[in-house]
Amino acid sequence: MPNNLHNKVSLVTGAASGIGRATALAFAKEGSKVVVSDVRSEGGEETTSLIKDMGGESLFVHADVSRSDHVENLISSVIRHYGRLDCSFNNAGVSGGSGLIHEYSEDDWDKVININLKGVWLCLKYEIIQMLKQGGGSIVNTASIMGLVGGSRSPSYGASKHGVVGLTKNAAVQYAPSNIRVNAVCPGYIRTPMTEQGALLDPDNAERIISRHPLGRLGTPEEIADTVVWLSSDAASFVTGHTMTVDGGYVAQ
Repeated sequence: MPNNLHNKVSLVTGAASGIGRATALAFAKEGSKVVVSDVRSEGGEETTSLIKDMGGESLFVHADVSRSDHVENLISSVIRHYGRLDCSFNNAGVSGGSGLIHEYSEDDWDKVININLKGVWLCLKYEIIQMLKQGGGSIVNTASIMGLVGGSRSPSYGASKHGVVGLTKNAAVQYAPSNIRVNAVCPGYIRTPMTEQGALLDPDNAERIISRHPLGRLGTPEEIADTVVWLSSDAASFVTGHTMTVDGGYVAQ
C-alpha cells in the first residue's frame, strides 16, 4: 500500500513502545502525519524522534486515556496542529496481572477497566466528535484474543477486552451512516515489553504459551501494525465492525 495514507493525520495511543510504537512507525511509512500519545513521556518522545529520523512528521502529546480532560486535550492538540483527524488507533492498555475473581482487589479491577475500556470509550467519544465535523474517518481499537475467549489469568483484562469488542461493534453500527469506520484488532501473544516482563518471564510458562499458537511462535508488533494500517486505509473501505484476530491460529482451535 505505497503512500496509501499520504498526508492523512493519524493518532496512536499507548505509542511509547510495543504495538503502539510499531504502528506509529508504520503509519509514518505510509506517508501519514502521526500524533503519538502515552503516559510515558520519555518513550513517547522517543517514538516521535524515530518517526522524524525517517523523514516523517510527528507530534507527541502526553495523555492518560482514563481521564476525560486528558483525552479532550489530546484531540484538541491534534486539531490545533494538523486541522483534522483521519485515523485513530486506540491502543493504550495495561495487563492487569493475575488473580482469581474471588481474590481480585477492587482497586486492580478499577485500574484495568478505567484504562482498557473506559479509556477506549473516551477516545472514541472525542475522536467521533471530530470525525463527525469533518465528514468521516477510521478508528481501530486494540482488543485481544482474551476478548474472544475465556482465560484463567486476569478477570479484569478479559472483561475489559470483551467490552472493547462490544463497544467496537456498537460504534461501527451507530456511525457507519456518517462515514466513520470502527474496527478492532485482536492480537494473540505478541513479543512486547509488557509480555516479556509478565507472561513470558517464566520459561516454562513462555513455552506453554508458544505451544498454544498453531504457527509455533509468538507474533511481532510489526505484524499487528501492518493489520492496523490496512484496517485504517482505503483498502479496507468496506470493513467496519470487524474484530480481526492476528494470533497465529490461537482462537481457531
